[in-house]
Amino acid sequence: MSLVLLFIIAITVITSFKGFGDESFFRKYEFHIGSIRAGEHIRMITSAFLHADIGHLFFNMLTLYFFAPVVIGYFDSLSFLIIYAGSLIAGSLFTLYFHKNDYHYRAIGASGAVTGVLYAAILLQPNMSLYLFFIPIPIPAYLFGIGYLLYSIYGIKAKNDNIGHTAHFGGAIGGYVITIAKAPNMVTDNTLMVVLLLIPIIILFVLSKMGKL
Repeated sequence: MSLVLLFIIAITVITSFKGFGDESFFRKYEFHIGSIRAGEHIRMITSAFLHADIGHLFFNMLTLYFFAPVVIGYFDSLSFLIIYAGSLIAGSLFTLYFHKNDYHYRAIGASGAVTGVLYAAILLQPNMSLYLFFIPIPIPAYLFGIGYLLYSIYGIKAKNDNIGHTAHFGGAIGGYVITIAKAPNMVTDNTLMVVLLLIPIIILFVLSKMGKL
């Protein structure tokens, strides 16, 4: 396994457990719009290393563990790190943009970065199959990616849960853009898949432009 992947998982687990038992530490480094707009921009990065509970942490790290090797195998560990970090930042910027006037908005978790890696893996291997929630029916990765972002659009619009849908979406966009930038041949070699995975992103921006979100 890549040392870079192991390091990210290790530092995220250590930091998350520190946050579980130290509320002042947790509050100091979580994503908080009011604090970020007051100048504490470091929170846009540190919040990705904090999690709400063990289940939240386990799900994110397990997803990363399964999909990061696809990205590393196609590129290398440095490229994976660039995609992870870029998706993390994209998720935070996207969240800041959508919630910029909600000074009380808080969020934590590596979901944006992990979703970026997931989306990159789907772009690189769109025909791989996923098994979800023990359903014994394989789901094509590209269908999962499209469905996941369409669900995130619904979540952004509905605002009826505590899931950071904006971070997921921003992370996916980051993973999509960076992956294509690193492997532009996909645009000609796998045009249909690149276009299909772009559709939810276009829908989001159209709805945003129309003031529907």
